[in-house]
Amino acid sequence: MQHIDTIIHGWQVVTMNQTRDIIRDGAVAIDDGRIVAVDKASAIDAEYEAERTLGGGRFVVTPGLVNSHIHITGEPLTRGYVPDDTPFVENVFMWLCPLYAVHTAAEERLSAQLAAVEMLKSGTTSFLEAGTIRFLDEVVDGLTEVGIRGRVGRWVWDLPPEPSVYQQRTDEAIAHLEHQLDTYPAGPDDRVGAWSILVGHTTCSDPLWLAARQLATDRGTGLSFHMSPAMLDPDGFIAEFGQRPMVHLAELGVLGPDVVMTHCVQVDDREVAIIAETGAQVAHCPTTALKVSYGVTQVGKMPEMAMAGINIAIGTDGNNASNYSDLMRATYLVAGLFKDARQDPQMFPAEKAFEMATLGGAQALQLTDHIGSLEVGKHADVVLHDTERPEWRPLLNVMNQLVWSADGRGVHTVLVGGRVVVEGGRMTTIDESELYAKAQIAGEAITARSGLPDKAKYPIR
Repeated sequence: MQHIDTIIHGWQVVTMNQTRDIIRDGAVAIDDGRIVAVDKASAIDAEYEAERTLGGGRFVVTPGLVNSHIHITGEPLTRGYVPDDTPFVENVFMWLCPLYAVHTAAEERLSAQLAAVEMLKSGTTSFLEAGTIRFLDEVVDGLTEVGIRGRVGRWVWDLPPEPSVYQQRTDEAIAHLEHQLDTYPAGPDDRVGAWSILVGHTTCSDPLWLAARQLATDRGTGLSFHMSPAMLDPDGFIAEFGQRPMVHLAELGVLGPDVVMTHCVQVDDREVAIIAETGAQVAHCPTTALKVSYGVTQVGKMPEMAMAGINIAIGTDGNNASNYSDLMRATYLVAGLFKDARQDPQMFPAEKAFEMATLGGAQALQLTDHIGSLEVGKHADVVLHDTERPEWRPLLNVMNQLVWSADGRGVHTVLVGGRVVVEGGRMTTIDESELYAKAQIAGEAITARSGLPDKAKYPIR
């Protein structure tokens, strides 16, 4: 018998392999952080002897989810403070930017840890950061302690003058990108690494777009940015260049298969064709589109993107636009929004939505060969869902259950690279009680320092 680190048993093992096999009474064998076998439990137990055995007959075993767009700083510690009736421009410029600007380095570290803990406890093992980090060293240190896999980068732009704490000349912005890419490599075995990340929208000059593009190419990383959630971006590009955003960025040579663009709600048919032709990818954040009223159900072209072969991954965005970091909840929305919008029940079936949350995210992070499925050779990023919960019984169709019934509250155990980071629903790497107490104190301090009013509508006595 071969001696290995870990065997995970499951009632049903959802592999997400090429043939999408679901193995009843299955098991996953892990050694040195990688998956060495996936098969019937009887076959695994006959071939391997493990130092530890996890799971059992009550668990559904899946790959870790991949969050393709989340703000891990700026918003976790101000969750819900921004009123939910603010339109896009007010939401971003009158609320979010001032709140981001008053965070200290210690608070950004704490914020990142809070976001990482919420992701891990709800089944997300990898993420792509939205680029709202100012104190990158502290954030990477905090993420490393928690044990999540991520791609990060500080807030980079060169046009807006406010908030002044973020104001950057073009050369300064480029220097920030170079520094983070030099300091934090993002190879497939690097748990936390940096990407070429821009804020996007209308905040970047053409020289900055071109520099970010070249750096991503030279360093072999991805390039990520926000674009066209609302009409502010198309209107801005048309006013400045006489072209819609995708047309202009394609002519600059910015777009390519290593690009992940977030939102892309207000795009026209030509832009969809350009995204498909260039191989660029889209991070769809359904909760934000609903809460900040982007019009995704009226004008969103996610079905057309999918039919054009564009990879669409799923993100949860920020905690004042989505308010949660549970990707299972966002996946539920992906499965449902366009069924209703197009009055077509075949839009984004459960299986497709879960693919977007796993394989689609892995592709977006340029880690297709390393995460997103339970297959031999991949990182052992594994989630055990506890089915001894009312929303999990009876279990008759596991894909419907994962997308339509369950959410992150049923996550019992999580491994990242073979390391158990959540067990019995609690973190193993960090003191949760201490984290939550610190988060409460920091959130109250940040909102007070911002000078923004408390707009809660009901009086607190």
